[in-house]
Amino acid sequence: MYSYEERLRAVKLYLKYGRRLQATIRELGYPTKNSLKAWCAEFEEGGYLQQKYMRSLPKYSDEQKNTAIEHYVNHGRCFAFTRRTLGYPSRQKLSEWVGERYPETKKTVVGKVSKPAASLDSKRAAVYELCTREGSAQDVASKLDVARVTLYNWKNQLLGREAPASMKREKSPPSESDQNDLEQQVAALQSEIRNLKLEHDLLTKANELLKKDLGVDPRLLSNQEKTVLVDALREAYALRELLDRLDLPRSSYFYHRSPLRVADKYAEVRPAITEIFEDAHRSYGYRRIQAELNRRRVFISEKVVRRLMKQAGHIAARPKRRRYRSYVGEISPAPENLINRDFHATAPNEKWLTDISEFHIPAGKVYLSPMIDCFDGMVVSWSIGTSPDAELVNTMLDAAIDTVTESDEKPIVHSDRGGHYRWPGWLARVADAKLTRSMSRKACSPDNAACEGFFGRLKTEMFYPGDWRSTTIEQFVEVLDKYIRWYNEKRIKSSLGYLSPIEYRESLGLTM
Repeated sequence: MYSYEERLRAVKLYLKYGRRLQATIRELGYPTKNSLKAWCAEFEEGGYLQQKYMRSLPKYSDEQKNTAIEHYVNHGRCFAFTRRTLGYPSRQKLSEWVGERYPETKKTVVGKVSKPAASLDSKRAAVYELCTREGSAQDVASKLDVARVTLYNWKNQLLGREAPASMKREKSPPSESDQNDLEQQVAALQSEIRNLKLEHDLLTKANELLKKDLGVDPRLLSNQEKTVLVDALREAYALRELLDRLDLPRSSYFYHRSPLRVADKYAEVRPAITEIFEDAHRSYGYRRIQAELNRRRVFISEKVVRRLMKQAGHIAARPKRRRYRSYVGEISPAPENLINRDFHATAPNEKWLTDISEFHIPAGKVYLSPMIDCFDGMVVSWSIGTSPDAELVNTMLDAAIDTVTESDEKPIVHSDRGGHYRWPGWLARVADAKLTRSMSRKACSPDNAACEGFFGRLKTEMFYPGDWRSTTIEQFVEVLDKYIRWYNEKRIKSSLGYLSPIEYRESLGLTM
């Protein structure tokens, strides 16, 4: 979004340069070709520009509306085909037009709660009653409140189509051999049901107690993990049955069972580790977990912390490798690289770093523009928006300048060569505050490595592990802002002696 003064300046410069689009945009660094043409047409038509930039909604005539509806009806009622052919309107608008013209096309879907599926035990009992019935199959179906054909389907599934029972009423009782075969089949079905139930219980307990996936093979677990499963299912199944299914020797079971019956000496530490891990957005590894425990006067080794985290399934997020891409265009001469990859500062407000990072969620794109202090990595100021425009970086810079207004500190402001840091608004603000500009080399992200590192930690700890499918733009902006405040106030860093940036400054007696 551009101000009235910026738009007027662009129009006057465009007319001054003889309507040369490229020369005007190269000079100003904004806007797009189409926007500049629209501003100029508005200025020439009325002799002035509107104070506020208004974006008008597309309007369609009645003839265009009728044409679109007729094409939709006569060409298979396909929204996409009509839009590709005519080039208008949007899918929502076309749907509204069709609904107004043909209200009878609206569909209403009515659903109801269905009966729960019958269990294997219910099916087996139904088949048994069907095979040993005195009356007709319809009587059995009515008694069980199922369809007659459903009974036959269950019989075919459990006994097969070639089963000796014909499902017809016989005048004479079945022979002894047929009855024995039926009993054997029933016993086989009962054994299969028990085996399936045992397998299901093993997978469920492995997921519940060991935090394993439901598809894990229980035989691939360690002997200690198998012992935990056996103890959890001893009341429902025989010991020999469980050991055979898990392929666990009896001696190994009793060997690993003895330590498990001893009281856990880390029982009080485990909840504290979980609390620290969750409060840190599931981003802390075992070293920072141990450092936080030491701050709470709980002293255990890194090896123990790592083992307890592994047992609890606490795995810190890791960065994703992505190929670097950079814009290579040049708008105006760039200042010298004063930082030169030296991100060390002896005091606050000596060196500032800035850049823009993009977050793409299903609801849309969100952009973050922070100002990082090289002294301790504190985020001095930040702005969050839905467009990487001049307003995003200018508001962030204004907030950063406010923090040093009352002092004589004039930090170096280092950035990449993006157009955001060459626009007149940015240059004017830097000059008025008497700050020193510095820029990285073209297409060289290591020249701004400290700022890129902050983006990497942010996305690794907050963005990548999250599920943003049902998150709105407003909700994501709130979460992002909350993380940055936590980053400054509570997130400990090993380089600062396991203190947060604010805690580190307080320990040095520095005021904010």
